[in-house]
Amino acid sequence: MPQISPRRVMHIIVRSRELDVKVGRWDLPGDAADAETILEAKRGDATESELRAFIRRLNEDEKAELVAIMWIGRETYEPEEWKDALATARAEATTPTEDYLLGVPLLSDYLETGLERLGIDVSNAEEDFL
Repeated sequence: MPQISPRRVMHIIVRSRELDVKVGRWDLPGDAADAETILEAKRGDATESELRAFIRRLNEDEKAELVAIMWIGRETYEPEEWKDALATARAEATTPTEDYLLGVPLLSDYLETGLERLGIDVSNAEEDFL
């Protein structure tokens, strides 16, 4: 079973979802060109850099567990293969974990599903972010 705090994983899920809903920059003609939305990705937007920094600050065990949880959520491994998933995550960690994870489409969904498949209830941790 993972030792990483469900609250930490939930933080990554929430921040990843915030990042996923961002859209590319766009411009409107005329006076509307100055319009900005909270969902528009802008240069210097802190969402991605904050999420990267959060993952970077995790210890090596937490990073490996995070990757293994994502793999279980993606169904690369079954929950009963936790030890194998974790060993593979440790052995194959060749790029920074934040780069690897943020390159995975549907990261937040895979992490949430991974926790559920491992029988970890995140409802209490999720309430902290709502």
